[in-house]
Amino acid sequence: METKENNSRRKFMGAVLMGATASTLSMITSPMYANVTSFDDEKMTEAEGWFEKIKGEHRIVYDGSTPHDGFPIIWNWAFYLSNNETGSSDDDITAMTVLRHNAIPFALKSELWKKYNLGEVFGVNDNATKAPSLRNPYYEPKEGDFPMPVIQGIKDMQARGAMFCVCNLAISVYSGAVAQKMGLDAKKVYQEWVDGVQPGIQVVPSGVWALGRAQEKGCGYIFASN
Repeated sequence: METKENNSRRKFMGAVLMGATASTLSMITSPMYANVTSFDDEKMTEAEGWFEKIKGEHRIVYDGSTPHDGFPIIWNWAFYLSNNETGSSDDDITAMTVLRHNAIPFALKSELWKKYNLGEVFGVNDNATKAPSLRNPYYEPKEGDFPMPVIQGIKDMQARGAMFCVCNLAISVYSGAVAQKMGLDAKKVYQEWVDGVQPGIQVVPSGVWALGRAQEKGCGYIFASN
């Protein structure tokens, strides 16, 4: 049964999504709005439960709103490195990176980067070719993707207990924009992007929602700039 609280939450998220679409992508016309997709109760419960994985004394959340040459991932690794060097084990550390706004492609599989030219869409170049990247360079990085070879990518950091999530609001907006530009069905492209999120990366209602939840769980906040 729909409760008053759930109904209010849906209306609020809908308003936020519509407002964000209008303000950040004003060039997108009205058909785009049909692609805005909010969370149902099951997805919300899953997202809330994911934050229970936060552990340890040392807790940080990185606000990854732009690609910044991979620094939303680099600083996650650096937090583990520096805490290890000062006597803490991985079990006593949680670094979370929230991938939102222009940084959402780092959560997606390389097949989507190639199919939808995500490197060009989001301004991410391949360090080897200097052209827009046709793959996700930071999930399983190749030599030269990071400024130092010892930096670990998302997959390796997940194995150490690091947490990564991606903004559903941004996926809705940007997949719709790309679909419209390519003349494709926005809902189908949105679903393909959601299905193409890398294993272990949690889809959350919005990036700012996740940043708030992480801080409620005791994580300090850092903006992930270079």
